[in-house]
Amino acid sequence: MSQQNITIPVTGMSCANCAMNIERNMKKLPGVAEANVNFATEQALIAFDSLTVKLPEIVGNIRKSGFDVVSAKSDFPIRGMSCANCAMNIERTLSTKVPGVVSASVNFASERVSVEYLPSDTSLSEMAEAIAKAGFEAILPDESSDPEDTEQAARDAEIRDQTRKFAVGILFATPLFVLSMSMDFGLAGAWIHAAWVNWFFLLLATPVQFYTGWDYYVGSWKNLRNRTANMDVLVALGSSVAYFYSLLLLLIPALGQHVYFETSAVIITLIKLGKMLEARTKGRTGAAIRKLMDLSPRTAVIIRDDEETEIPLAQVVAGDILLVRPGHSIPVDGVVLEGRSAVDESMLTGEPIPADKASGDTLTGGTINQDGLLRFQATR
Repeated sequence: MSQQNITIPVTGMSCANCAMNIERNMKKLPGVAEANVNFATEQALIAFDSLTVKLPEIVGNIRKSGFDVVSAKSDFPIRGMSCANCAMNIERTLSTKVPGVVSASVNFASERVSVEYLPSDTSLSEMAEAIAKAGFEAILPDESSDPEDTEQAARDAEIRDQTRKFAVGILFATPLFVLSMSMDFGLAGAWIHAAWVNWFFLLLATPVQFYTGWDYYVGSWKNLRNRTANMDVLVALGSSVAYFYSLLLLLIPALGQHVYFETSAVIITLIKLGKMLEARTKGRTGAAIRKLMDLSPRTAVIIRDDEETEIPLAQVVAGDILLVRPGHSIPVDGVVLEGRSAVDESMLTGEPIPADKASGDTLTGGTINQDGLLRFQATR
């Protein structure tokens, strides 16, 4: 049993009976040992077995009871992922090793993580530390810097690093491959079979193995330390077998004469080529995504109790009734409840002619309302 205590700020309570309602529903959850809700301070103290019940279930139980919790949402870039398994590893790390994380979703394609958490129980710096222990790097922007500039700088640094390592790989692997094939097919003179040639092959292969391929060793160590395996482990294992077996033959010639230095060098260089192209593609994809995100407003006008209130876009949830005025961007996807207008959907369709919208029609976040007032319900 792994006993854990957590304090959750609760909103929406109007009387002491609300607190008792939350306590009663909370105690129905398997694994919850104790639940004390203080109506005056609007806080719930929950004692639970973290092996039986998780924080998302506890928060979900509070929300199903008709109340809400004080949570924050954040989205920031992650560096060091090499496959989809890395994304799942980060999600698992945040969900199980960082108290206070309600949900975590990692997008491998855009290399970003979206997390909902309780600010009273954890912080972004604690998440970054957990991510670092898992073998990755979270890029948390400074308050004085533009998050987009921080992310772009990190992507540019990765592209430069991958390009530099590929350049070293191709510089040494190309002559190594040509000379090795010349030896195998008898295309060179007798000098190619001299004893020093294999040592020259070692000289060419070593920078590729331990500079161009160093990322795979680092990634392998981090994954094995967390008892997982990914492509880095496979590449490091396969190339190391070829390299160190060839080195053994050099040190003990009686074991054999044919070395395989070109195998490890070519494998690492070709895979590094793929990594370099992947980094550049992600850079272009990230720039395109940021341009699309710029089309969405930062705030939305919500209607509550017949009053219009401007709130941050991140606080909009499905079911909210929103208002969008002429000339403004539609904040989120939704369905029109009242009003008629023409909406510029060229970002989706490429068509310059605006689409007419009336009650019952769907709206897409990021498109532009042109000439009418629309009241709509958010669907996501």
